[in-house]
Amino acid sequence: MIVVMEPNATDAQVEKVTKYLEKHGFRVNINYGDILKVIAAIGDKRILSPQIIASFEGVKTVKQIQEPYKLAGRTAHPEDTIIKFNNGVKIGGKEKPVLMVGPCSVEKDIKSLLEIANAAKEMGCEFLRGGAFKPRTSPYDFQGLEERGLEFLAEARKQTGLLVVTEVMDTMDIPLVNQYADILQVGARNMQNFKLLKALGHIKKPVMLKRGPAASIKEFLLAAEHIMYNGNPNVILCERGIKGYDNDFSRNTLDIAAVPILRKYSHLPVIVDPSHGTGRRYLIEPMGKAALIAGAHGLMYEIHNDPDNASSDGAQSLDLNMFRDVTKRFNKLIGRIDYDNKNGI
Repeated sequence: MIVVMEPNATDAQVEKVTKYLEKHGFRVNINYGDILKVIAAIGDKRILSPQIIASFEGVKTVKQIQEPYKLAGRTAHPEDTIIKFNNGVKIGGKEKPVLMVGPCSVEKDIKSLLEIANAAKEMGCEFLRGGAFKPRTSPYDFQGLEERGLEFLAEARKQTGLLVVTEVMDTMDIPLVNQYADILQVGARNMQNFKLLKALGHIKKPVMLKRGPAASIKEFLLAAEHIMYNGNPNVILCERGIKGYDNDFSRNTLDIAAVPILRKYSHLPVIVDPSHGTGRRYLIEPMGKAALIAGAHGLMYEIHNDPDNASSDGAQSLDLNMFRDVTKRFNKLIGRIDYDNKNGI
């Protein structure tokens, strides 16, 4: 529920309401506006009638929150969440969109990863993405290098300064991945792995949550709610395509409309992955541009120094020459670099 206090409500009156709510098992967040103080209370509304709270001195009105995603929604948190990193990079709000690039899988030759990372750094990207643990449909496909892959990512970060995004698949792997990653990614297949989401709520690092291939936006936001309810407010939403009909031409259907919808109903940053969203490298640029124009806070797309021989998902990866050309146009579109005037990021 939302408790709106009178403009002249005292701190003592606010504290009395807050303590009463906490006594009945509600989690409380107080927003101090220029005129009003608003108390957002998360809990079982069956335990406590709103009429009881409305009778407290200093209370102006009590509103029931209609959306089930109370923490991820804008009703109790109207301002955009901005996630900040130690090196000054920010995601969300009105910050310039970020770029997250790298291979689908971290492969056995670290030289390949370093070549990719250096190209990413050259083009002004902030994040290096790469899978060390790979959830594959077939058990015969490449499953990832696991900790060795994480070590490669850490070395690439050391040499380039890029932040690392990598997937965690199981609760037992969280402590290990948490040692190496700057953002822990939940893959689409695990969007409703509630044990994993709950466990990620207990860490302090940001979590990137990818939308499941058959998930509604409501289900997507409720998955984020699981992470936030368990204590971690730093969730990044990633639209990566949903199951469609025309698989002859694209791997998934990239839901561009999800970007403005999520931004309307949630305060969390929204990233779009046009690589997984389409499965075709020629579609990365047009769909990436569409996502940025729709309001995405950044893009995640796959690049590789030899995509035709990549261990996984080469068809949806740009080679490094294509990457430089496409990223140059992304940078110009979102004002990161004005190549005509030679202005830097």
